[in-house]
Amino acid sequence: MNLRFKNRIVLSFIIVIVTTSLFSTFVGIKLISKSTVPRIQNEVRVHLNTAQEIFLGTVTDISDVIRLTANRFFIKDSLATGDLSRTSQELQNVRRRENLDVLNLTDSTGKVLLRTRNPSQIGDSQASNEIVKMVLSSKQATASVVVLSEEDLLKEGQEFVVQARILPISGSGSGSPGRDAESSGMLIMAAAPILSDSGRILGLLYGGKLLNNNDAIVDKARDTIFRNEMYKGKDVGAVTIFQNDLRIATNLRTASGERATGTWVPPRVYKNVLLGGDIFNKVESAVNDWYITAYEPIKDTSGNTIGILGLGVLEGKFGDMERNAMWIFLGVSAGGVVLAVIISQLLANSIMKPISSLVVATHDLAEGNLEQEVRLTDAPREIRSLGDAFNFMVSSIKERDKKLKQRAQEEIMKSERLATLGQLAAGVAHEINNPLGAIVMYTHLALEDLEAEDVLRQNLQKVVAESTRCKDIVKGLLDFARQTEPKVEESDANDILERTLSLVGSQALFQNIRIVKQLCPSLPKAPMDGNQIQQVCTNIILNAAEAMEGEGQLTVATRKAADGNHIEIEFTDTGCGIAAEHLRQLFEPFFTTKQVGRGTGLGLAVSYGIVAKHRGAIDAKSEPGKGSTFTVRLPLKPERS
Repeated sequence: MNLRFKNRIVLSFIIVIVTTSLFSTFVGIKLISKSTVPRIQNEVRVHLNTAQEIFLGTVTDISDVIRLTANRFFIKDSLATGDLSRTSQELQNVRRRENLDVLNLTDSTGKVLLRTRNPSQIGDSQASNEIVKMVLSSKQATASVVVLSEEDLLKEGQEFVVQARILPISGSGSGSPGRDAESSGMLIMAAAPILSDSGRILGLLYGGKLLNNNDAIVDKARDTIFRNEMYKGKDVGAVTIFQNDLRIATNLRTASGERATGTWVPPRVYKNVLLGGDIFNKVESAVNDWYITAYEPIKDTSGNTIGILGLGVLEGKFGDMERNAMWIFLGVSAGGVVLAVIISQLLANSIMKPISSLVVATHDLAEGNLEQEVRLTDAPREIRSLGDAFNFMVSSIKERDKKLKQRAQEEIMKSERLATLGQLAAGVAHEINNPLGAIVMYTHLALEDLEAEDVLRQNLQKVVAESTRCKDIVKGLLDFARQTEPKVEESDANDILERTLSLVGSQALFQNIRIVKQLCPSLPKAPMDGNQIQQVCTNIILNAAEAMEGEGQLTVATRKAADGNHIEIEFTDTGCGIAAEHLRQLFEPFFTTKQVGRGTGLGLAVSYGIVAKHRGAIDAKSEPGKGSTFTVRLPLKPERS
C-alpha cells in the first residue's frame, strides 16, 4: 500500500490498539468464564448443603416430635390398661399440631394398635418396616427417609394415596415414554420406643410426613437460600426432591408456569447420582432452561439410594453477566481505538509538520538555494537532530561550493596563464630558433678552422653546448605551445607502460633502480593517444629516477578507478620527495626543483597539458624524505569538449 507517512502512523496506532483490545477482551472473557463458572458451581454446592441441612432439619424435627411424644405418661398408661381412647385423642391433636401425615401406635411386636389418620385400619403388623425393626431391636429412636408402597399408603387412608400419586410428564429425561403413574410415596419417618420403668418395650410410636406433592421443604430451602430473587420473571434458584428419578416436590416451573412435578431427572444425573451414588455438580438442562446444578443422593437406613436432593441456579443470569462483561470490554476497546485515533492524529501532525518543513527546505536546496536553515524548536528531539543535521549539511555544501568555486577559479586562471605562456612561448621560440641555429652552424664552422690544441676551441665548444641547450629549451617551448589534438583510439595502458619501461630501463640511470610492476591483468582499454601518454609516462619515470639519484625502487601500478568510469596509472618512487609548498607549482612551466642545468621545467607542464587534452587528471602526493606518488587518471569513455 502506498500510504502517506502520517496515515501509516495513525494506522499503526489503530492496529496496535485494536489487536491489544481484542486480545485482552478475549483473554478477559475466557478468564471470567473459567473463573465464574467454577465459583458459581462451588456456591451452588454450598447452597445444596444448606438445602440438605433444611431437609435434615425436618427429619430431626419429626424425630424430636415422635421421641418426645413417646415419652408422655398417658401413652404408657393406655398401653398398660388397654384403654386407648384418651391416647387416640391426644395423638390426633399432636398429628394436627405438628403437621404430620402419619402418627401410629404399635405394641411391642409391631402390631398396629392405633392409626390417628385412619382409626378403622388396625391390627396389621409393621414389624417388616425397616425403621420399626431398628427401633424394636435397638430400643433407640430412629429417623430416616423411606418409600412406602401403595398398599401401605392405603392403610393410612385413600386421600393419602391420592396425595402420593404422581403422573409422569413425557419429555427428555431418564424416564421412559408411557411410564405408569408413580403410586408409591416417599416419607420422612421417625419411630421411638415406649419403655416401661424397667426398660422393657411396651410399644412403639412412629410417624412421618409424606414428601410427594408436598412443597413445604423445597420452598423453605429456596426462600432461605435465594430470598425470592427473580431474574427475567423466573426464580433464580430451584430446589427439587426426587423419588428415584421422578420429581415429587419442586419449585422448578414448566413453560406454562406450573410446578414441574412429574418430570424426570436428566440422564447424566440419573447415571452419576442415582446409579453411582455420587454428587453431581455441573451445568445441566432442567425442564426448559439451563441451570448450574448440584445433586446428591437420598439414602434409606440400609444405605440404598432411593431419591435425589437437587438444587440449581439459572445459568442465563451468569451468561448475561459474561455477555455484559464482553460488551464492557468491547466498549472500552472501542473507546481506546477512538482515543488512539485522536492521539495518533495529534502525534502525526506534530511529527509531519517539521518533516514537511524539512521537505520544503530540501526542495529549495536542490534548486540551488544555499541560504536554507530550518528551525524545529517545537519538534521531538529526534526530528530536531535531523534538522540540525540538515543545517550542518547546508553549511557543508556552502563551504564545499565556495572551495569548488575558488579551485575552479584557480584552474581557470592557471589555464589562462598556461595559454598565455604558450602563445608567448610559441612567439619567442620562433624568434629565437633561427638565430640559435645560425650560432650553432657558424660555431661549428669556426671549430673546423681551429687546431685541436687551440685555446679558443674549448670556448667555442662551450658556445655550441650552451646553444644546443637553448635549442632544447626552445624545442620544449614549441612542444608546450603546440595545440595538437590527441589521436584517440582504444589503447591498453599496460602495453604503453611495458614499452616505456623497456625504453628507459636500459639507460645507465636505471642500473640500480628496482622496478616493481603491479599491472591489473583485467584493465579495460581506454580512448587515448598512445604516443602522447607514453611521453607522459616517460617524463614521470625519468623525474622519479632523477629524484632517487639512480638508486631506489619505482613501483608502477594500474587499476580501474573506484567510480568504474576511469583507469588510473600510478608511479611511486622512494626519492627525496617534494616539499608541500612546491606541490601546487609542479605543473607550471619553467618550475623545477632540480639543480641548474639539469632540467628545463617544462616536462610536467607538457604532461599536464596532454592529460588535460584527454579529459583526464594528473595528481601528485609527496612527503619529503619518503618519496612521491604521481597518479594519471584517464576516462574509459570519450568525453565531449
